[in-house]
Amino acid sequence: MKANLKKYLLNSITVPGIMLFIASSVLSIKEPYYLMLTAAQLVFVPIMLQLIIGIKRTNVGLMWITMLSIFLLHFVSNSILQISLAIIYLVFTFIVAIYGAKRFFRRGFTNWAEISIDVGMMYLFIGGLWFFAFIAEINTGISPLITWLTAIHFHYSAFLLPVSLGFFGRLHQSKWYRICVPIVLIGPIIVAIGISFWPFLEVISVLLYIFAIYTLITLAFQTVFINKLQGAFIRLSFSSLGLTILFSLLYALNSAFGKWGVSIDFMLTFHGLVNSVLFGFIGVLGWVMSPPKTKQAKWDFPVSQIRGRVKGEGKPVVGLVDDLSEYLDIKGIPSTIVHFYEQTEKYQLFASTKWAIWFKPLAVCYKYISNHMQQLNLPISGEKVEMTGSIQAVSPIIDGRNNPRVWNRYIGNNSIFKAIYSHHRTKGRTFMNIALPLPFSAMIGILQLDEMDGALLLSSEGDSDSGIYLAVGKYVFKLPLSESFLIKDSKNNMLTATHKMKIFGMPFLNIQYTMSLKQYY
Repeated sequence: MKANLKKYLLNSITVPGIMLFIASSVLSIKEPYYLMLTAAQLVFVPIMLQLIIGIKRTNVGLMWITMLSIFLLHFVSNSILQISLAIIYLVFTFIVAIYGAKRFFRRGFTNWAEISIDVGMMYLFIGGLWFFAFIAEINTGISPLITWLTAIHFHYSAFLLPVSLGFFGRLHQSKWYRICVPIVLIGPIIVAIGISFWPFLEVISVLLYIFAIYTLITLAFQTVFINKLQGAFIRLSFSSLGLTILFSLLYALNSAFGKWGVSIDFMLTFHGLVNSVLFGFIGVLGWVMSPPKTKQAKWDFPVSQIRGRVKGEGKPVVGLVDDLSEYLDIKGIPSTIVHFYEQTEKYQLFASTKWAIWFKPLAVCYKYISNHMQQLNLPISGEKVEMTGSIQAVSPIIDGRNNPRVWNRYIGNNSIFKAIYSHHRTKGRTFMNIALPLPFSAMIGILQLDEMDGALLLSSEGDSDSGIYLAVGKYVFKLPLSESFLIKDSKNNMLTATHKMKIFGMPFLNIQYTMSLKQYY
């Protein structure tokens, strides 16, 4: 703990930031409440960024320039110089946001703890925009004080809280945590809109915040921290939010209905001071004691290098896999299902597509794109149609994976899917590794195979690498999509398969397949 305190508090970034904050507090001619934002800009934000990114020599100069610009803004009266200094801080927040976006696109929609940190970094830029609007005296349609309050809101509620929540998620994972994170992440936007334009929306957002924060407090008291003192500090930090959020509710009710007279002056003194000292200072100090390390591993499964049109097609191949037993124990699976995967070309395939009602307008719009790409080109109608096609080997040198083969599927003359099948092995399990080439990218489906009540289940919601990803350049981004195939033997020389897809957990596509041996077999 002592080593961490020394590393993150007694360094070339934190010490100058603290000294500039003390000097601002003593010498500033502005109202004292402006120091709440200054504390975040000079001390809290730089320290938390060090915990995320580390202390790098290339960042020191940028931090010095940024902190000096914030310090000088307390004393400079020339408007052009003020705007120039505010632009420096705005550029800094933009750089932080870009770094947060890059973290997110390296990983995608997985691991709520890391997503919370990423979004917090991106939100800081919005705080920088509101701060710039305040300094430049831009007419935002609201009073300058409310503009400043929105800026501080995006530094504390939209940066410090999500990052702190992300660090906490590195220590604690549960269903309730996964419920809290989305509420906290969407909250700053709703609160900002409510503060600025619609007070009743502010009331709703604060009620959601209350639920999330009190759930978070409960989880914090159930969690074992790296050391006891850190646990005490983090619990105190979160608990202080439980107090201040109640006054936020009274203030929101007062703005919306003119009752429960909590004035803005009271919020600036009590609410602001508690958030700055107990939540900000105590919370940051708590995480500095023992910064939790990320548990997110980098994706290291093989990814097809083919983009756009399929290349390297060669001789015909009879099946999607050579040996299904490489993927799972096939003793409990009907031999007809095994035969279909190993002798796919011998089967006739019919399909009927059903889009969810809520998603159908989007499907209709997407149809114009898919017709042009001739990929992921599913029909809008639910009519049962025959899918024809062929399977061909693909050059492993061009694709980059083991023994790839492309399954081209058509309805009439229209290409529906061009899916390149391969496999890889992780932690003793073989996964089906499917690539669908797209313009300048590829959609990757990593499916886990399991026997389920005498049927075969292929799912992207399995263990380890399972998921649906988008590969663009060097980034492999997990999409908020999931899919499953349940294949059954219908006992009448026919197989049936149900293909379900979800987005953000909501079903949007259901395809029913029937497969039977072609007559000449």
